[in-house]
Amino acid sequence: MYPSSIQKLIELFSRFPTIGPRTASRLVFYLLKLPSSEVDEFVQAVRQLRQSIQLCKWCFNPFDLKDDGEGLCGICKDNSRDNTLLCVVEKESDLAALEKTKSYNGLYFILGGNVGQLRKEELQGIRVEELKQRIQNQKPKEVILATNLTTEGETTALYLERVLQPLGVETKHLGRGLPIGSELEYADEETLRQAFASRR
Repeated sequence: MYPSSIQKLIELFSRFPTIGPRTASRLVFYLLKLPSSEVDEFVQAVRQLRQSIQLCKWCFNPFDLKDDGEGLCGICKDNSRDNTLLCVVEKESDLAALEKTKSYNGLYFILGGNVGQLRKEELQGIRVEELKQRIQNQKPKEVILATNLTTEGETTALYLERVLQPLGVETKHLGRGLPIGSELEYADEETLRQAFASRR
């Protein structure tokens, strides 16, 4: 239907999370309308991303190579952080969201995804062995399983609890319940159930 170069780029964009063929084709045709200088800028930014960004060897948080401190990101290098706490998140944006709250001063570990049906390919897609190694090396007193409040996130947290149990580390979940400013009539049943279970 389209020339092969356009079709190829649509296929590549379609591999991105939450991007379907229709959105991918819109992105490609948007690029076609841009001036050459802006397309060159975009291509250079993607190339620079691959050349200048590294994953932290402890938590897998991406950081700029020019800030390299023995392969560690700024959070893991920070001696003022509480290394007795390890917060496990699904993805980089979850870590960023928690950091914005400025209410947590421990260290992190990025799983790289979640598991829904505990299928073998899903389990291979997350960093379970790396997490176990990190816990054995760091020996935190507490591991906070900060997975998302989705079916996949809850399944992942339960799976991790089972996997980490032999290591003898205490695991906890983030508190569940109603967000500040919400009204009971608009809350779903599961949120209300969690609110009662987490009452204090």
